[in-house]
Amino acid sequence: MSKNPGYDQVEIDKLKQEIEAEGQNYVLVEDEMDLTDSGEYVQFQFVGKADDNEVIYDAALFTLELHYQSQLLEMAEQKVAKLHKGFLPIGERNPGYKAKPEIDELVQEFIEEIEEEDALKVSEFIEIDTDFEFGIGLEVALNVEEITPKVIEKFIKDFNSGQFKPDTNLFSFKEEA
Repeated sequence: MSKNPGYDQVEIDKLKQEIEAEGQNYVLVEDEMDLTDSGEYVQFQFVGKADDNEVIYDAALFTLELHYQSQLLEMAEQKVAKLHKGFLPIGERNPGYKAKPEIDELVQEFIEEIEEEDALKVSEFIEIDTDFEFGIGLEVALNVEEITPKVIEKFIKDFNSGQFKPDTNLFSFKEEA
């Protein structure tokens, strides 16, 4: 098993220098998911502790509403996949994929049906991935309008102090007709 570089003191010190240069308690990570400008998603790294040792955390933080929309699409696509065996979810399609408009419209109909029935509720969460390739991975959804530097800094402060507790209340972000 190769050693995880996110636990390596040299890497941790390098990240600490970058963090200091940024003047924040984290550094942003460029991601192939181009949602950074939307304010709904951001990926960043920060230094924290695990088992009393410093470690690099690599966090994907997104709004609860984005999580809701993602779950809504996934539920609708699963319903369509049960009806149409060859259906390929939108996120798995390659550029040459030939879309079938009537099937994609069915996805939209299921989304509307799920929302009408208010069948989807989501709550804040944090998933910790200790088998991450670089440090420890975090996936976090917060019930905030936008992911701002202040939101990120507060999350890190609360997480590192052991004070972070996801809100377990259930929320719906259904579109008002």
